[in-house]
Amino acid sequence: MACLTNPSQKTNFMSKKYSQTLNLFDCAFPMRGDLARREPDMLAAWERTNLYTRVRTLAAEQKRQKFVLHDGPPYANGDLHIGHAINKTLKDIIVRSKTIAGFDAPYLPGWDCHGLPIEHQVEKSGGKRDNSIDFRRQCRDFAESQIQLQKEGFIRMGVMGEWDNPYKTMTPKTEGGIIRSLGKLHARGLLAHRLKPVFWCADCQSALAEAEVEYEDHDSQSVDVAFAAVDNEAANRAFAADSATPVFAVIWTTTVWTLPANRAIVIHPEITYALIESANRRYIVADSLREQAATRWGLDNVVVIGTALGAELVNLSFHHPFYERVAPMLSADYVTAEAGTGLVHNAPGHGADDFYTGKAHGLPLEPAVDGEGNFIASLPLFGGQNVWKATAAITATLQENGALLAKETYNHSYPKCWRHKSPILFRADWQWFVEMDAPIDGGKTLRETALEAIAQTTFYPSWGQNRMRAMVDGRPDWCLSRQRYWNVPIPFFMHKQSGELHPQTPDIIEKAAKIVEQGGIESWFAVADSDIIDDFADYQRVRDTLDVWFDSGVTHQAVMNWNGDEESRPDMYLEGSDQHRGWFQSSLLTGCAIHGRAPFRQILTHGFVISGDGRKMSKSLGNVISPQDVIKKYGADILRLWVGTSDYSGEISISEEILRRVIETYRRLRNTVRFLLANLSDFDSTKHLLAPDDLLELDRLMLYRGEQFRLVATDAFARYEFHDAMRQLRHFCSLELGGFYLDILKDRLYTCPQDSRARRSAQSALWHIAQMLIKLMAPVLCFTADEAWRALVGDDDDSPLLHTWDTPLPLPTDHKALADKWQHIEQWRELALKEIENKRTAGEINSSLEASLTFCGNTTQLLPLQQFGDELRHIFIVSEATIQEDETAKDMSVVVRPSPHAKCPRCWHRETSIGEDTTHPELCNRCVAALDGNCQRDFV
Repeated sequence: MACLTNPSQKTNFMSKKYSQTLNLFDCAFPMRGDLARREPDMLAAWERTNLYTRVRTLAAEQKRQKFVLHDGPPYANGDLHIGHAINKTLKDIIVRSKTIAGFDAPYLPGWDCHGLPIEHQVEKSGGKRDNSIDFRRQCRDFAESQIQLQKEGFIRMGVMGEWDNPYKTMTPKTEGGIIRSLGKLHARGLLAHRLKPVFWCADCQSALAEAEVEYEDHDSQSVDVAFAAVDNEAANRAFAADSATPVFAVIWTTTVWTLPANRAIVIHPEITYALIESANRRYIVADSLREQAATRWGLDNVVVIGTALGAELVNLSFHHPFYERVAPMLSADYVTAEAGTGLVHNAPGHGADDFYTGKAHGLPLEPAVDGEGNFIASLPLFGGQNVWKATAAITATLQENGALLAKETYNHSYPKCWRHKSPILFRADWQWFVEMDAPIDGGKTLRETALEAIAQTTFYPSWGQNRMRAMVDGRPDWCLSRQRYWNVPIPFFMHKQSGELHPQTPDIIEKAAKIVEQGGIESWFAVADSDIIDDFADYQRVRDTLDVWFDSGVTHQAVMNWNGDEESRPDMYLEGSDQHRGWFQSSLLTGCAIHGRAPFRQILTHGFVISGDGRKMSKSLGNVISPQDVIKKYGADILRLWVGTSDYSGEISISEEILRRVIETYRRLRNTVRFLLANLSDFDSTKHLLAPDDLLELDRLMLYRGEQFRLVATDAFARYEFHDAMRQLRHFCSLELGGFYLDILKDRLYTCPQDSRARRSAQSALWHIAQMLIKLMAPVLCFTADEAWRALVGDDDDSPLLHTWDTPLPLPTDHKALADKWQHIEQWRELALKEIENKRTAGEINSSLEASLTFCGNTTQLLPLQQFGDELRHIFIVSEATIQEDETAKDMSVVVRPSPHAKCPRCWHRETSIGEDTTHPELCNRCVAALDGNCQRDFV
């Protein structure tokens, strides 16, 4: 952009305003971002110029080191929410920052496409949920429509990636890869088919993964139930009492519906239990809970007969309260005396602890509840009843039999289905499991291998490692089976008599994978058994399908084609902190099962979004902020800056007030960049760029400070501390540039001759700083940085992503000495600014250029100021600056007085020389010299 007036031309300046002789430029980077309107044009330009492909091509040509962030697939259902914005923007910031840092950082976005929610959506639209090909095709079409909507939203956020070819777990090739991954687990002996309690949702009519279960406060009916001793004398004798008085072991439970399946009573071997008596009946209860229990049961005149450790009570037997069945007393470490009675009942088919205790003692495991949440028809007394509704009937039966001692409402944390929000059942069913404690190929167990892999993984934030270790250390076997239609099949055949898998199972798995690769999972369900195995009459095809967490958990195989080697292993998995028990864990377990190692080197987790007042976002509370609304109103770069300035390691707050603060930060950054670009409008780096040692002192200093900032900011990006990088960027723009360098520089940029060394020196420094700033902004403010870069280099097809930020700013040879020297000058500047502000507040001056300064101190204190001469005033942006030495002075001080001199209309300085030149009587001599093309500046 040309200067409005060329000061070197011989012109009658008396005929025009002196302001027109200043170097005031315009540029192609406007002050107002108008992001919501202009960003779509930039997206179109990226697509038109194939920016992502060009970045990939450049990285390949330069043989850059790979950095692969493997996308955890969002579910293909529903509108994008603010959590999606956090997740995808963080991923994009990493991909862009790694790209500019000099890595080859591709990004393949993906979607999780199978599962019950899509089945429900198709049902709601009139589809019939069944085992038909048509239903599955409707599910596929619905998932594809959701992907297209979500993809448009992610692209609008500025997320860069292979959007023309994203991965989808429903792609036939990927579905085939999922089946082959299952085959690898089978080959390593990690799959088992067994009757075992699982999380079960009666609404889903399917088993649930741990990650599909969430815990919420729930009101249950608790009951205290008395089990009568089979041998009263033996029960009394265990407490050193010689008596035949009736004894009852009292259990306390909040799941009344599990009592029909009771097979034992369980106590803790090291808890002290008391035998208490009231009204000629004796009760066993934890000694520490006996007073609470007696009050709850309404007992009077309670007497403690004796006490005994739990280990001394093992092998006593008690009658079931309403069935002709005996329940032995067993011990287990999971029993506590925190609430209830310190005794729990055991139903092996309705809980993990119950199951393992029952298995250890040979208790029968008989399913009592069907998939719809009803007791099986053959169950005495309660057959066919819904388990939740049967609570009243069971309680009434206990009451009739004299076994109910107390009942009350008990509020506690209870597992619920994350989709239906309904309480889940612990229900024994035949399912396929990945065995956590089975050895892999005769070596370490899957659990041991996974724990070692966690120890070798870097976590951001670091506490994620302990969290995930605890989850894997205590997790049960992984239930893979689901009873759904829109899922990848478990392609097994089991012998109708023995229940054994077909001996040709590996071949069947490969045949299934090929069938699915050709026509999708629909083709597997359509093919006849006789087309798969010859002895089909003796075998039953497994109708179960795979847990969708397995789908996404094996994408390192089915999508990324990772073969277990270190070189091709993905670098990072990034998701919300809930995925420690979800995708991170399913990926970890499958990676360890197949290759003996984790499919990632690093895990980064982010927190959830909450409202500005710390509450959970809810439509009912009216505090939901959608990313679409933010983009429509403010632009995607504002949304991205909110993400980039937030500490993602904990909960992330958003509100209109927070967004307004983000907008203010954006304006500061944009205005800083605009100042740089406007003052580089006439600068041609091929002609005007000066060497670092040829720059004026202040410009040399700022190259050094800019390099120090670059190192700090790029290090913050490398540590994934984006909020720290953006804080450093804001600080550099506001204080180092806006509050110091640019403030001082304006006089030199505006008033010196256009082509003078003083001005070209400033522009040379600004040229290096502008490039650095824009590249550091680019990972977060992708639209603004691209716009600024094009304005800087004058090429609409260029982008910061086609460059790197690892090139240091060129430093002068005296940069260390300058840094030390200017630390002392900054001390003087702080004193001066404070005194100037006091005069302004007092109304004695309106601006710093109306001030005259006197610096008072001893020789040592004043030494850093001595060399500047007349240029000293420019450091402090005043019209006059003098030095007054006093060897007795201990403290530095600055005296500020209003300048008595006239104001130059061109530079606004108050000067004694105004009127000395007859051609320009209004101007100071410095401005007269500038109009003649002369400029003498050595420092600032």
